[in-house]
Amino acid sequence: MGTPARVVVLPQEQAPLRVEEITLPDPGPDQVLVKLFSSGVCHSQLHQIHQPRKTPVVLGHEATGVVLKAGERVSHVKEGETALVTWVPRNSAKAAGPPAAATLEVSGGVAQSQNVYTWADHTLADQQYVVKADPHIQKDVTCVIGCAVITGAGAVIHTAKVQPGESVAIFGVGGVGLSAVAAAKKAGAGKIIAVDLDDKKLEFAKSFGATHCINASNVDPVKAIHELTRHEGEYTFVGTPVSGVDYAFDCIGIQKTMEQILPACRRGHFGARDGGSAVLVGVPTTKLEINAMDVLLNEKKFIGSFGGSCTPEVDFPRFLKWHEQGDLDLNALVTARYTIDQINEAVNALENGEISGRAILVFDD
Repeated sequence: MGTPARVVVLPQEQAPLRVEEITLPDPGPDQVLVKLFSSGVCHSQLHQIHQPRKTPVVLGHEATGVVLKAGERVSHVKEGETALVTWVPRNSAKAAGPPAAATLEVSGGVAQSQNVYTWADHTLADQQYVVKADPHIQKDVTCVIGCAVITGAGAVIHTAKVQPGESVAIFGVGGVGLSAVAAAKKAGAGKIIAVDLDDKKLEFAKSFGATHCINASNVDPVKAIHELTRHEGEYTFVGTPVSGVDYAFDCIGIQKTMEQILPACRRGHFGARDGGSAVLVGVPTTKLEINAMDVLLNEKKFIGSFGGSCTPEVDFPRFLKWHEQGDLDLNALVTARYTIDQINEAVNALENGEISGRAILVFDD
């Protein structure tokens, strides 16, 4: 017997999102049916919305819910258990086969997803993307752990492995960037420099742990970062003083910021230590050019961080603990809430830069 569901559908043609009432089938052997309490509204979905497509699309990739049914080969979650849904395989080392995409019968054809869909009050997902959670967690704000938190915080603690006293700059302090700021504070970073174009967002970043703020619409952020991070008595191969952050994170993905994070990094101290690392976190929307001589002479690195290099089965409990202990304030991170019928309003607000932290959809009980 199927399960009624309300699902947001992106039509094949360029048109507003619509909410459809469909019936989900019972789970297959490796699937889990989850009733959702909440879902994040992620900036990366804007890329999907604006891309041409051959079929309708179902969207969303972070959510909190309760398991209604599980397939016969699913053993890590059971009916009635709280779970988080994410786009990252819960444990890639144990994943059986390639990532599985979801498909749905909707008006206009068969809708595709990249792997999961959470802009819906119920979802049918491959077991790879469903992670068991403590039943006592908050049922609303915890949904953003499935993307915003793992992407930003994971980039700091896993990809970069920031150590106590090291300096970081974070370009773009939306939901992902704020998670990176909080993780940098948790890691014991010295200077935590937030870079954005909005003074309100920068001020907000201070509450998550930013020690310095730079409005890139007023000053050259690279120059400002170097002025804040001089290393007295250290010199490069060509005799210039060493300055710059140990790690610069781009949580946006546009050409300008992608090309700013490498020069913002610390120059190498010749014969003593390597230069800093630029970490690409945001989904890139364009090509970029980097200064190869800067990489060579200053022994810098430009690296990517996909999903924060996280393993959800291990990292979700960690980030939930951070929230419980006050090290990651998810209640503050979530700054806007919408119903499923307000999805177009939510997307428009996100696109217009009106969401200072993270927006979520909250579904009826």
